Order: sequence, then C-alpha cells, then structure tokens
Amino acid sequence: MTTETAGPSVELDAVSVRFGGLQALKDVSFSVSSGEIVGLIGPNGAGKTTAFNVVCGFVRPTSGHVRFPAAGRENLRPSQLARAGVSRTLQGVGLYPHLSVLENVMAGGQIRPKGGFFMSLFALPPGVRSDRALARDAMGLLERLGVAAFTAKLPSEIPYGVAKKVAVARALMCSPRLLLLDEPASGLDEAELEDFARLIVELRREMALLLVEHDMGFVMPLVDRLIVLDFGEVIATGRPSEIQSNPAVIEAYLGVEQ
Repeated sequence: MTTETAGPSVELDAVSVRFGGLQALKDVSFSVSSGEIVGLIGPNGAGKTTAFNVVCGFVRPTSGHVRFPAAGRENLRPSQLARAGVSRTLQGVGLYPHLSVLENVMAGGQIRPKGGFFMSLFALPPGVRSDRALARDAMGLLERLGVAAFTAKLPSEIPYGVAKKVAVARALMCSPRLLLLDEPASGLDEAELEDFARLIVELRREMALLLVEHDMGFVMPLVDRLIVLDFGEVIATGRPSEIQSNPAVIEAYLGVEQ
C-alpha cells in the first residue's frame, strides 16, 4: 500500500486545547501528506473529535499551530478551508434536505470565483453562466462514485450508503488537496464498507486523506499510518501492524479484542 508522498498537506505542531480547566489536547503533533491515508483513533474521550475540529477550524488551538503548507496558511477558520484546498465530510451525511442529489453536489462548488451554486440557484448573473459547468462537474462526480441514477432524488429518498457517497462527491467539488473524513464507516453494511474502502484508496492518488474512525476492522487494512490518542495526547504513531502490537495502545484502546 505504499505510495510516493509529497510534502505535508496538513501539519499539527504542538497543538494544545483547553476548555476551561479541561485539557482536551496536549502537545499533539502529526502530519498528513499527499498520497497518504492516515487514521486518527483512540478510546471515547481521547480527543479525536477535538483534533479533527482543530484541523477543520471549528476549535481554535490554545497553543500550537495547524499549518497547511501548500496554501501557506495556518489555523484556518471553517470558511477558509475550501479555498485552501481542504474539504470534509460530516459524521452523518449533512445533505441539504430540500435540494436534489445533484443540487447538493453542486453546492460544493460555491467557492468558485465566478458565480457559484447559490448564485445559480437564484438565477443571479454571473451565477447563471456557471450553472452548466457546475452541473456538468457534479454529474461527473456522481457517475464516478456510481450514484448518478439518484441525481433527481431528495436525500430522504435515497439509501444511507448512497447519501454517504453524495456527501463525498460534494466534498470533492472543490478539488481538495486534503480530504477529512469523519466516521466514514458509520451506518454502512459490509458490502458498502468494501465499496467505500475502494473509493478511499482510489482518492489517495489525488490527495491526502485523514479519517477519524471507530471501526477497526475497516480502518486497519486501509490506512498507511495510525495516530493514537489517549487523554488528549499522542501515545503511538505508526503502521497498523506496529499499532496492533503496541502495549500502550492495547491497554488504552484495543484491549482484549485484539
């Protein structure tokens, strides 16, 4: 599963986060490079969600830095992510309930400099001129992910596994260098998990991927590296085979099941 990697797409440097008297993260450092699939794991309350939200800009570091070297930026806010080449999916799907599948994917193109989906939606120039290009690109992504048959459906009318792919298609509309996946395996059956794993491996040819995941059966054979958090600190990092045999990880997270 080796792939030649470029420089880091994201780099956490001694990131700490405090919520009042609670130390949620302490001196967390790791990076993810283009062509890599990196998993962020740990027991409940370990700090995974906080670390993920720090990268996404929803939580500001108390100290330390989150750098995006390709964009020359750091500690971005959520509204700045897409233009810096960063996109994310939510733990659920987060689709707009009253928009069709195609319109949901088109919404991912709203950062484009000339017009964008929401201008097109309200027929505002120059949004009208960009509408066809957005629809064409959105259809291309839906076809690539194998869900083009659901183009005209509302989110409430499609299977959950299809909705997950639609959410990924929307995230890909801004052509990210870094894709953040929050619990991509949640709610999927065995066949859907295999299909989603193939998709993630395919995407690594184009970008870096960081995923937070609880399903060890899904994440272990998929990722290149694992970062393990416990009580807000990195207790181990390495290949899945190394993590599985790490005593600190076994005690903190994997336990007797491994």
